Amino acid sequence: MATFAKTELLLDHKFDPVTCRHTMNGWCSVLHCHHYSALYTQLADDCGFMDAKKLLAEVSEDNFYTMLVSYFEDHNIEKVEDRISIAEQYYAAVGLGKLEVVFAGTESAEALLHHSHVDEGWKKKWGKRDKPVNFITCGYFAALLAATFDRSPRTFVVKETESIISGAERSRFEAAAV
Repeated sequence: MATFAKTELLLDHKFDPVTCRHTMNGWCSVLHCHHYSALYTQLADDCGFMDAKKLLAEVSEDNFYTMLVSYFEDHNIEKVEDRISIAEQYYAAVGLGKLEVVFAGTESAEALLHHSHVDEGWKKKWGKRDKPVNFITCGYFAALLAATFDRSPRTFVVKETESIISGAERSRFEAAAV
Protein backbone atom coordinates (compact mmCIF):
# COMPACT_ATOMS: atom_id res chain seq x y z
CA MET A 1 0.00 0.00 0.00
CA ALA A 2 1.39 3.41 -0.98
CA THR A 3 1.40 6.30 1.44
CA PHE A 4 1.87 9.96 0.57
CA ALA A 5 3.25 12.67 2.81
CA LYS A 6 1.60 16.05 2.67
CA THR A 7 3.90 19.06 2.59
CA GLU A 8 3.24 21.03 5.76
CA LEU A 9 3.14 24.81 5.96
CA LEU A 10 5.75 26.20 8.35
CA LEU A 11 4.56 29.29 10.20
CA ASP A 12 6.70 31.79 12.03
CA HIS A 13 4.14 33.99 13.80
CA LYS A 14 5.44 36.91 15.84
CA PHE A 15 3.82 39.76 17.71
CA ASP A 16 5.61 43.06 18.33
CA PRO A 17 4.12 44.57 21.50
CA VAL A 18 5.64 47.99 20.75
CA THR A 19 3.94 48.41 17.36
CA CYS A 20 1.09 45.95 18.04
CA ARG A 21 1.82 44.26 14.73
CA HIS A 22 1.63 40.59 13.85
CA THR A 23 3.95 39.05 11.28
CA MET A 24 3.64 35.65 9.68
CA ASN A 25 6.75 34.35 7.94
CA GLY A 26 8.11 37.89 7.91
CA TRP A 27 5.02 39.48 6.34
CA CYS A 28 2.81 41.91 8.23
CA SER A 29 -0.45 40.10 8.88
CA VAL A 30 -3.89 40.92 10.19
CA LEU A 31 -5.72 38.25 12.16
CA HIS A 32 -9.13 38.30 10.51
CA CYS A 33 -12.39 38.87 12.30
CA HIS A 34 -15.28 37.54 10.21
CA HIS A 35 -17.43 40.58 11.09
CA TYR A 36 -14.72 43.01 10.01
CA SER A 37 -14.08 41.08 6.78
CA ALA A 38 -17.80 41.09 6.02
CA LEU A 39 -17.96 44.84 6.67
CA TYR A 40 -15.20 45.84 4.27
CA THR A 41 -16.59 43.37 1.74
CA GLN A 42 -19.94 45.15 1.99
CA LEU A 43 -18.23 48.53 1.64
CA ALA A 44 -16.60 47.31 -1.58
CA ASP A 45 -19.93 45.96 -2.82
CA ASP A 46 -21.73 49.24 -2.03
CA CYS A 47 -19.14 51.48 -3.68
CA GLY A 48 -20.79 53.21 -6.61
CA PHE A 49 -18.03 55.36 -8.09
CA MET A 50 -15.59 52.52 -8.92
CA ASP A 51 -15.45 48.72 -9.11
CA ALA A 52 -14.28 48.21 -5.53
CA LYS A 53 -15.14 44.48 -5.67
CA LYS A 54 -12.54 44.10 -8.43
CA LEU A 55 -10.12 46.30 -6.48
CA LEU A 56 -10.52 44.14 -3.36
CA ALA A 57 -9.88 40.99 -5.42
CA GLU A 58 -6.82 42.53 -7.08
CA VAL A 59 -5.33 43.74 -3.79
CA SER A 60 -5.86 40.24 -2.40
CA GLU A 61 -4.24 38.72 -5.49
CA ASP A 62 -1.21 41.02 -5.39
CA ASN A 63 -0.52 40.55 -1.69
CA PHE A 64 -1.07 36.81 -1.50
CA TYR A 65 0.86 36.26 -4.74
CA THR A 66 3.92 37.93 -3.23
CA MET A 67 3.58 35.97 0.00
CA LEU A 68 3.14 32.61 -1.74
CA VAL A 69 5.99 33.13 -4.23
CA SER A 70 8.26 34.16 -1.37
CA TYR A 71 7.30 31.07 0.65
CA PHE A 72 7.83 28.75 -2.32
CA GLU A 73 11.27 30.25 -2.98
CA ASP A 74 12.35 30.30 0.69
CA HIS A 75 11.39 26.64 1.18
CA ASN A 76 12.28 25.29 -2.29
CA ILE A 77 8.70 24.23 -2.99
CA GLU A 78 8.68 23.28 -6.67
CA LYS A 79 6.10 20.54 -7.20
CA VAL A 80 2.61 21.75 -8.18
CA GLU A 81 0.93 19.46 -5.63
CA ASP A 82 3.10 20.81 -2.82
CA ARG A 83 2.49 24.43 -3.82
CA ILE A 84 -1.26 23.86 -3.86
CA SER A 85 -1.16 22.13 -0.47
CA ILE A 86 0.85 24.98 1.05
CA ALA A 87 -1.51 27.58 -0.44
CA GLU A 88 -4.59 25.76 0.91
CA GLN A 89 -2.98 25.69 4.36
CA TYR A 90 -1.99 29.37 4.13
CA TYR A 91 -5.60 30.33 3.35
CA ALA A 92 -6.70 28.71 6.61
CA ALA A 93 -3.73 30.09 8.56
CA VAL A 94 -4.62 33.70 7.72
CA GLY A 95 -8.15 33.08 8.98
CA LEU A 96 -10.16 33.05 5.76
CA GLY A 97 -11.64 29.55 5.98
CA LYS A 98 -11.14 26.15 4.35
CA LEU A 99 -10.29 26.18 0.64
CA GLU A 100 -9.81 23.02 -1.44
CA VAL A 101 -8.38 23.07 -4.95
CA VAL A 102 -10.33 20.46 -6.92
CA PHE A 103 -8.15 20.69 -10.02
CA ALA A 104 -5.59 23.15 -11.30
CA GLY A 105 -4.01 23.59 -14.68
CA THR A 106 -2.35 26.34 -16.66
CA GLU A 107 -5.58 27.10 -18.53
CA SER A 108 -8.33 26.44 -15.98
CA ALA A 109 -8.94 25.46 -12.38
CA GLU A 110 -11.65 24.93 -9.80
CA ALA A 111 -11.75 25.29 -6.03
CA LEU A 112 -14.33 24.69 -3.32
CA LEU A 113 -14.70 26.80 -0.23
CA HIS A 114 -16.03 24.53 2.50
CA HIS A 115 -15.96 27.17 5.22
CA SER A 116 -15.81 30.93 4.73
CA HIS A 117 -15.27 33.51 7.41
CA VAL A 118 -16.62 36.26 5.13
CA ASP A 119 -19.85 34.32 4.53
CA GLU A 120 -20.13 33.55 8.23
CA GLY A 121 -19.80 37.22 9.19
CA TRP A 122 -22.16 38.35 6.42
CA LYS A 123 -24.86 35.89 7.49
CA LYS A 124 -24.66 37.02 11.11
CA LYS A 125 -24.83 40.70 10.17
CA TRP A 126 -27.22 40.78 7.21
CA GLY A 127 -28.50 37.26 6.48
CA LYS A 128 -28.61 35.47 3.13
CA ARG A 129 -27.96 37.18 -0.18
CA ASP A 130 -28.42 36.20 -3.81
CA LYS A 131 -24.95 37.37 -5.01
CA PRO A 132 -21.51 36.06 -4.00
CA VAL A 133 -19.36 38.00 -1.51
CA ASN A 134 -15.97 36.26 -1.65
CA PHE A 135 -14.05 38.90 -3.61
CA ILE A 136 -10.98 38.30 -1.42
CA THR A 137 -11.07 34.57 -2.17
CA CYS A 138 -11.34 35.24 -5.90
CA GLY A 139 -8.10 37.21 -5.63
CA TYR A 140 -6.51 34.57 -3.42
CA PHE A 141 -7.34 31.76 -5.85
CA ALA A 142 -5.96 33.80 -8.77
CA ALA A 143 -2.76 34.38 -6.74
CA LEU A 144 -2.53 30.70 -5.82
CA LEU A 145 -2.71 29.68 -9.48
CA ALA A 146 -0.29 32.32 -10.74
CA ALA A 147 2.23 31.51 -8.01
CA THR A 148 1.83 27.74 -8.47
CA PHE A 149 2.46 27.87 -12.21
CA ASP A 150 5.15 30.61 -12.15
CA ARG A 151 2.88 33.05 -13.94
CA SER A 152 2.25 36.71 -13.18
CA PRO A 153 -0.74 38.25 -11.39
CA ARG A 154 -3.79 38.86 -13.62
CA THR A 155 -3.09 35.64 -15.53
CA PHE A 156 -6.31 34.08 -14.25
CA VAL A 157 -9.86 35.40 -14.02
CA VAL A 158 -11.75 33.83 -11.12
CA LYS A 159 -15.51 33.77 -10.61
CA GLU A 160 -17.51 32.51 -7.66
CA THR A 161 -20.17 30.39 -9.39
CA GLU A 162 -21.88 28.94 -6.29
CA SER A 163 -22.03 30.66 -2.94
CA ILE A 164 -22.52 29.72 0.69
CA ILE A 165 -24.18 33.09 1.33
CA SER A 166 -26.80 32.23 -1.30
CA GLY A 167 -27.63 28.88 0.27
CA ALA A 168 -25.13 26.53 -1.39
CA GLU A 169 -23.45 23.94 0.81
CA ARG A 170 -20.09 25.35 -0.28
CA SER A 171 -18.81 28.04 -2.61
CA ARG A 172 -17.33 27.10 -5.96
CA PHE A 173 -14.68 29.10 -7.81
CA GLU A 174 -13.87 28.64 -11.47
CA ALA A 175 -10.72 30.08 -12.98
CA ALA A 176 -9.64 30.57 -16.58
CA ALA A 177 -6.40 31.89 -18.01
CA VAL A 178 -6.72 35.15 -19.95
